[in-house]
Amino acid sequence: MLGYLDKRRVMDLAEEAGVTRGSVNRWLQWYEALGVDGLLTGVPPGAAPRLTEKQRTELTALVEAGPMAAGYQSGVWTGPMIGDLIEQRFGVRYHNHHIPRLLHQLGFSVQRPRKRLARADALAQEHWLRVRLPAIKKKPRLAAAS
Repeated sequence: MLGYLDKRRVMDLAEEAGVTRGSVNRWLQWYEALGVDGLLTGVPPGAAPRLTEKQRTELTALVEAGPMAAGYQSGVWTGPMIGDLIEQRFGVRYHNHHIPRLLHQLGFSVQRPRKRLARADALAQEHWLRVRLPAIKKKPRLAAAS
């Protein structure tokens, strides 16, 4: 900004900073509107959270207690189930795509169960993993350079 105040061209300032002219112009607008505070990096304002802190704390306890304690038949939470729980308890609707973000904010991580065939032979699988797979993966050694 000092360069601009010294009558230097926006194009030259942008080139020196490695940014576009539009960025420099936007910074100048913020500087003119708010002074130095307009140039400080902060969290973008965004919309207010739909759930209060108290509701978030209650939701955390509900999720930790498990879906059966909340009245669901399954022993594993799904995104739509949590969305349904939030709507029933707090009257707030979340799109299914936003549920993982909310859970992450609450300190949870998405877990997906490993898929396993119900009728698979565990011994045959172990033999394949320990014997067959390494044999397939081995590559012939190249002859040593003379």
